Amino acid sequence: MPAGAGLLRLVAPTLDRLPGYAAALAEGWSPDTTQDVSAAQLAAIGRDPAAFLAELTRQDGMFTQASGRQVPRLPSRTFWLDDGEFCGMTNLRFVARSDLLPDYVSGHIGYAVVPWKRRRGYATRGLALMLPVAREAGLSRIEITCDEDNEPSRRVIEKNGGMLTGTRPERGGHRKLVFRIDLVTRA
Repeated sequence: MPAGAGLLRLVAPTLDRLPGYAAALAEGWSPDTTQDVSAAQLAAIGRDPAAFLAELTRQDGMFTQASGRQVPRLPSRTFWLDDGEFCGMTNLRFVARSDLLPDYVSGHIGYAVVPWKRRRGYATRGLALMLPVAREAGLSRIEITCDEDNEPSRRVIEKNGGMLTGTRPERGGHRKLVFRIDLVTRA
């Protein structure tokens, strides 16, 4: 593991850490890998930082997808990646007492590393740190996806024990690779 990745830790999103998150957004980083939400999130932080954090970590209610579809928010665990400064974020989405996900959720775990910290093993280490979180949430296996042409993300998943199980069509004719990671064998 690269030296920097060994220092990586999961931290809770908090007001005192919010300036690092906002600075990454201001540099053009987006935590959403399907659309750029940096400007919208910066505006929300500017209006009310505490409300932004509450919405980011909210566990109930509905949310609107990029398509405009309203769907129930799943239980989740959201963390920021930190090596002494903000590096990105990762989250776990799940259905209580089930390894299955609804059709509107592309995978159990998502992650996004800021561009200036990429190629240091941070995504690989961040995913590894999330696997015990998924196990603590009661999952015995997770499904995780990446774009068919996203070779770096594919390597991240495979380095964490991901086994390719198939593909799934996405909007715009794109395809997602679907991987499974068994958590009971990774205790």
